[in-house]
Amino acid sequence: MSPITLILIAIGLGLAGWLAGRAKAWSFQKSDPEVRLVARPTYHAWYVAVWIVVPVLAFALLWSIIAPQLVTQSVLASPAAQALPEFGFERDAWLSEARAVATGNASTVFNQGAEALVGAYSEAISRYNLIGIVVTLLIAFAGGAFAFLRVKPDFKARTRVERTVMVVLLLASLVAILTTFGIFASLVFETYRFFSIVSPADFFFGTFWGPDPMSSVDNTDGAKYGAIPLFWGTLFIGAIIAMIVAIPLGLMSAICLTQYANPRLRTWVKPALEILAGVPTVVYGYFAALTVAPAIRDAAVAVGISGASTESALAAGIVMGVMIIPFVSSMADDSIAAVPSAMRDGSYAMGATKSETIKRVLFPAALPGIVAGVMLAVSRAIGETMIVVMAASTAANLSANPLDRMTTVTVQIVKLLTGEQSTDHPTYLSAFALGFALFLVTLLLNIIALRVVKRFREAYE
Repeated sequence: MSPITLILIAIGLGLAGWLAGRAKAWSFQKSDPEVRLVARPTYHAWYVAVWIVVPVLAFALLWSIIAPQLVTQSVLASPAAQALPEFGFERDAWLSEARAVATGNASTVFNQGAEALVGAYSEAISRYNLIGIVVTLLIAFAGGAFAFLRVKPDFKARTRVERTVMVVLLLASLVAILTTFGIFASLVFETYRFFSIVSPADFFFGTFWGPDPMSSVDNTDGAKYGAIPLFWGTLFIGAIIAMIVAIPLGLMSAICLTQYANPRLRTWVKPALEILAGVPTVVYGYFAALTVAPAIRDAAVAVGISGASTESALAAGIVMGVMIIPFVSSMADDSIAAVPSAMRDGSYAMGATKSETIKRVLFPAALPGIVAGVMLAVSRAIGETMIVVMAASTAANLSANPLDRMTTVTVQIVKLLTGEQSTDHPTYLSAFALGFALFLVTLLLNIIALRVVKRFREAYE
């Protein structure tokens, strides 16, 4: 049974419980006008609904995980499963085909041997769907009856409902924290496995990157896992070239829109600028590969630079900088606009010009927000993949020439995790080591941004 069906049942039963709880609470006052409810009837209604919906949703989540396994075990125990292959891919293919036909996702099976399993699957799915509905109704009835019997004039339903809402909000706020810890834990575990094979010194200080997925684990050459070219490519493309493009253009556009542009022009230009943030990165990649990179190559050839190609760090960095202009511009725009007008008016009253007011009053006061926007842009740039793949290649080169081919950490992570290879091979595990290093760099950038923001905020508050 689809979890959506159980969720819809939970919502319907919850609505019925809500109406029943509200009607019972109102009945106390109708039968005796002198009775005063501790909580409003609406809170009693929500109390009953919560006791129906929450247990049913918990069961729906659990059942969506358990039911497919129970169906498969039931099919394997049926006489029709006797003709199944013992193990391997063919066995799984037969089961998948039979299940797809039984659920209506396919019209026929490819392997004729799976035809006999369709009936067993249909019977098992119907049986466990019925079990799921019955258990759902029983849980809803039990929870609703428990809550309905507690609805009394002196029952503090409002306190219980507000506590439930507070717990839900707490759990929602913990999702991001727990997700971060989960990502960190998985990266640490896989990174430890990688460093048990390859020396950290070879990884962090090596200057050659050329993992060999065909080599054996016992004969791994740590000298082929030097990540310095990847770190340099990420820094050079995302934090240097892209920032050289994004920071000046973003800040100047923000200053122009907040201080010089009239309101009518601002209402058109600002949304148009922020549209850049919604353009898919693959579109930027096409733009970089088909327009910017050939233009840079032709310009380099025109000035006498030999060896220029259509794949270069400069092309990827320029387009990446254009892509993150909205991040810098929007944050700087909001920060400058949030500076109290008293500071601006005071500067003008002291005889300062508009440019002096911007440089010495508005810009320093808005610096925390500007720094936050720049750090957000840097984090966005160093995590970009598609533009680098299409415009800068996947070659790991350690060079300061912006016309050379380069790659970044994220591109190599995608390259290493795609394809068929052993999950115990250092080539596969090196992707997690790269991800862990990128995670630490991003965390360090956030810490630096918070310290800078805190320092200047204290200075200008």
